[in-house]
Amino acid sequence: MGGIGSTLFALIVMVVVFLMMGVRVVRQGYVYTIERLGKYTLAAEPGLHLIIPFVDRVGQKVNMMEQVLDIPGQEIITKDNAMVGVDAVVFFQVLDAGKAAYEVHNLFISIMALTTTNLRTVMGSMDLDETLSKRDEINAKLLVVVDHATAPWGVKITRVEIKDIRPPLDISNAMARQMKAEREKRAEILEAEGKRASEILKAEGQKQSQILAAEGRREAAFRDAEARERSAEAEAKATHMVSEAIAESGSQAINYFVAQEYTKAVKAFATSPNAKTILFPVEATQLIGTLGGIGELAKEALGGSPASPPPAQPRRSAPTVPPSGMTGGQ
Repeated sequence: MGGIGSTLFALIVMVVVFLMMGVRVVRQGYVYTIERLGKYTLAAEPGLHLIIPFVDRVGQKVNMMEQVLDIPGQEIITKDNAMVGVDAVVFFQVLDAGKAAYEVHNLFISIMALTTTNLRTVMGSMDLDETLSKRDEINAKLLVVVDHATAPWGVKITRVEIKDIRPPLDISNAMARQMKAEREKRAEILEAEGKRASEILKAEGQKQSQILAAEGRREAAFRDAEARERSAEAEAKATHMVSEAIAESGSQAINYFVAQEYTKAVKAFATSPNAKTILFPVEATQLIGTLGGIGELAKEALGGSPASPPPAQPRRSAPTVPPSGMTGGQ
């Protein structure tokens, strides 16, 4: 009985060990390839799996997550014979574990070599200025070419990015000088445009000022002409009225106007600050006679009978002044 029990126990232990050797747990994000007698059989998804020990084995543990592959710096000659240094990165994801494990040897090195070759091809067909300014175009071309080449490997290229482009030092200095000159040119253009706009605004202001001044002068001339016209109309009306008065009253009206103007002239002589002595060019009796005529005219205007004119006074001769040195009795 003891031998049978020990044999049974040994069998149980062997079964347990056999089962433990056939249990495989696949982690999330990975797929294990299962080989049966050296031949690829299936791809074990994440979870618990049972395999036949000594018959089945795990071939490769394939990472199914998106991965980043850094492309080392490359020296590339452009179309215009400029040497530039380029760094890039590739993002890819394995879609078919079986193809990624058995269709290509060393997937990472293969993707790196393929990307490097196509990077040289794409950038070598472009000028230096194009390589510096058309990164998006380079990325798009590389993505299409590399993704098409890696499709048989069960790999999807999601992105290809150019990290850095390093032109030669002399070209970098020339580009810096060119950029400085371009910025100075833009500054001068903006300054010139500002000056032109300022001159235009000044000219417009002067033009408007001259227009307004001309309109003011025209308005002033119009007002002056209107004033002169009204003054002439008033003068003509006054002259007409005087002519009518003279026609109705005869010489008496003329004597009235002459006496009035004569009186104003005498008043102006009397009030002059520089006049110390007044010399009358006519006899005082003539002024009296004129004033008498004015009185007669006033009486006629009031309805009275005209009075006889005053008798003419004998004309007096002006006294003679003896010459100096001859005064005194003889």
